[in-house]
Amino acid sequence: MSVGGRAVVTIIVVSLAGCGAEGGDGGLAFDVHERSIAELQAAMAAGEVTARGLVEGYLQRIDSFDLQGPALNAMVSLNQEALARADQLDADRAAGQLRGSLHGIPVVVKDNYDTADMPTSAGAIALATSFPPDDAFQVRRLRDAGAIVLGKTNMHELARGITTVSSVFGQTRNPYDPDRNPGGSSGGTGAAVAASYAAAGMGSDTCGSIRIPSAHHALVGLRGTRGLASGDGIVPLSTTQDIGGPLARSVEDLAIVLDATVGEDPADETTARSAGRIPPSYSDALAGASLSGVRVAVIEELMGEGGAERPVREVIEAAVEAMVAAGAEQIEIPDPEFGDLLQGASLIGLEFKIDFDNYLADTPDAPVRSLEELVELGLYHDVLGTMESSLEVESLDTDDYRTRLERREAAREAVETVLDAHDLTALIYPTIRQTARPIGQGQPGSNCALSAVSGLPAISVPAGYAPDGMPVGMEMIGREFAELELLRVAYAFEQETDHRRPPASTPSLVTPPEPVVVEVGGTGDHGAGFVARLELDETTRTLRFGVSAFGLFSEDVLFTHIHRTQGDGAGPVVHLLGGRGQPRVSGTLNLSATDLERLKAGELYVDLHTVENFYGLRVDIKWAGGE
Repeated sequence: MSVGGRAVVTIIVVSLAGCGAEGGDGGLAFDVHERSIAELQAAMAAGEVTARGLVEGYLQRIDSFDLQGPALNAMVSLNQEALARADQLDADRAAGQLRGSLHGIPVVVKDNYDTADMPTSAGAIALATSFPPDDAFQVRRLRDAGAIVLGKTNMHELARGITTVSSVFGQTRNPYDPDRNPGGSSGGTGAAVAASYAAAGMGSDTCGSIRIPSAHHALVGLRGTRGLASGDGIVPLSTTQDIGGPLARSVEDLAIVLDATVGEDPADETTARSAGRIPPSYSDALAGASLSGVRVAVIEELMGEGGAERPVREVIEAAVEAMVAAGAEQIEIPDPEFGDLLQGASLIGLEFKIDFDNYLADTPDAPVRSLEELVELGLYHDVLGTMESSLEVESLDTDDYRTRLERREAAREAVETVLDAHDLTALIYPTIRQTARPIGQGQPGSNCALSAVSGLPAISVPAGYAPDGMPVGMEMIGREFAELELLRVAYAFEQETDHRRPPASTPSLVTPPEPVVVEVGGTGDHGAGFVARLELDETTRTLRFGVSAFGLFSEDVLFTHIHRTQGDGAGPVVHLLGGRGQPRVSGTLNLSATDLERLKAGELYVDLHTVENFYGLRVDIKWAGGE
């Protein structure tokens, strides 16, 4: 190649500093990182690990990554009885007495699920010391199936937001980029499951609070049909719109947890709607799932179009193309324009005060007795803003409330009419139209309302990654109680695409990755040139560099940079490495998630600008350590 009329010889030497095979963590023998529930059960059955060993493995990861390293801040509290529970379950296994499909499996639950053995704060300092009288229904079902509740996860305070900030535990971070938010309100569960703090986790969804964290963490998350699972013992935001459910690293893991937690509960009359509509097992029905014969349509009005939404749109379009290539049929439909139906249909603002006060009345240990008292005492985070509109609600016996209920029913009918008219399996759109935004910014782009308002089931599955390296979720909505159909489609798509990749910031502790080293260099026409050594620690996104120029005097050096390419040509500076009169420079750069993706994709180059070669001697970085 030539630069500024000068011939350049490029020398590229790539090496790995180590593969990590000999890495250790001070005694852990079994690696829980990214293990599925089936793998964990098989390992326990084979005697490779015990339930106690699993608890210890996950606790070590929490210790290493939650307050240290990337400092995800995902866990609010840990269950002090977890090891004792594991020991009992190990004894039961030894005696041939397995309690269920989750026997010995550690899970985490969002801090709005009642747990009799741990406080339930819903993220608010007003409830930080509140011990509920008993477990939430779904927590009880988890324990009955043999699960070990390892701890409680942080959440957006009172579930009123999607960036996961609380007065109890502050801001949770996204393990795919700790400078970004984890979604919400179940962001603590999303971060914890993505970082392998547990095998799976529980969240709740009033408008996107399971699905958005799933999208931001390359997880699978399901908002079920209203009545699929009990809301008893979940601190409410809007009881007619709230539903609890799992977040998991795979469709199969989600289905296993779903099997354990759904079903009728006399304490929640809406679950009577599920009678006769839940299969014997969601997980058993996944085998043989295929995209052949599946008919889907994209909802154009939810796809997004602007510059900030374009990267997510392109990932979703590619995901649909992959579905078609695997046998699905994409049907073109007129835009149904659901937006008008969704306007003025949410009941959150009307129901919150009344539902929250009812919860407090059933929780004698709660330090406050009403939402009004919580606000008067200032026992909440400023991120919630004003709650005056909620405080003004005195009754639900109003025309406004009844009209909103009617609009919700109209939304359900409209979605199912479109599905039936075109004989569709599901409608598709991005779970959220923008990737996770930097902490401190708002998070635009949510498509939460269609499922939340209509009450129809929707599943978010990993669809790929945007150019900034952040995960993108694809949401599919189906008919009432069509969870099994959605799970089979999601499973088939997952098996075809295998989009999930674990976050680099929370790697295996048993076989930790070693830094990747790349050495590059080039020489110009008159013998002047440079060599550069780059060492990347992907877990911290730090790039150590050393550049040495040769064949010239110090005063001949102007600048040394890292640039990004633009197409096949030169592009702008992204990092200044050294300035005038510095033939030898070294240091450390903190890369953004976007920089890291460009580095791994071979889209960065080093150049040296000199008095003789003002336009720069360029050497591309060929990154063999990338994917």
